Amino acid sequence: MMNPPVPPSVLQNIFPTAEEDAKLGNTPTAVPQTEHPAYRLAFQDADFLLREDLRPVRFQLELMKPEVLLAEADIHSTFVFYGSARIPSPEEAPALIAAAETPERKAVAARLARNAQYYDVARELAVKVSTFCKDGERCFTVCSGGGPSIMEAANRGAWESGAPSLGMNIVLPHEQVPNPYVTPGLSFQFHYFALRKMHFLMRAKAVAVFPGGFGTFDEFFELLTLVQTGKVAPLPILLYGREFWNRVVNFEALAEEGVIAPDDLKLFHFVETAEEGWAIVKAHYGL
Repeated sequence: MMNPPVPPSVLQNIFPTAEEDAKLGNTPTAVPQTEHPAYRLAFQDADFLLREDLRPVRFQLELMKPEVLLAEADIHSTFVFYGSARIPSPEEAPALIAAAETPERKAVAARLARNAQYYDVARELAVKVSTFCKDGERCFTVCSGGGPSIMEAANRGAWESGAPSLGMNIVLPHEQVPNPYVTPGLSFQFHYFALRKMHFLMRAKAVAVFPGGFGTFDEFFELLTLVQTGKVAPLPILLYGREFWNRVVNFEALAEEGVIAPDDLKLFHFVETAEEGWAIVKAHYGL
């Protein structure tokens, strides 16, 4: 007969914790051996953890840290917002146009300003989803990339409704500070895009995609691929801005060329307003 497993509490009484040993290990007697980096505890040795061959460990840490903290915060389902970091808020749009110095830049600024309406739409949608509860539990926690523009609008809507929201920031060559509306304890920073994208979708119950550039395209089309191939269960994918998307992507041509199936065009919904998008989500889940 096998012996029963030893309860974790008993193991903790037998062995010192990592925290305890870390304190002891930081105050060794100063001799050549203890002064050498090789003597550091492995989990306290930043130089060791940053080595090229420790990448698998860093992957695991970047997967685990948000996972553990979100579980502790009791956040199990999210409403994800994708979109440009360059679209201004309606209040900022006039200044953006005024600052443009050439006709070409003024034209670009005018197009960005035209999409400023989606800042307010994202903000309004975030309010709606943040305040919805079923059986006393919040069903959708707003999650964005944590940056400015559309991302800021999403976190701002949650903040204005008194709800927590996530920010999944990433290290970029030019510093990107989290927008001020992300809940501080739910603001994460990533090194690996792959792990960041995993965390975007691991708890996602719906995704709203607003006009954006390469980053938004990357996230949106990867999501479509995952649903198309059955790696992610079907979920509401709201594509905001029919005029924008049909100008930059010819979805119908993809089907006509045979590289996607006509039914693949049903994986997402073109929408314009917060009410329209929220109605699709509620219908999908029978809320």
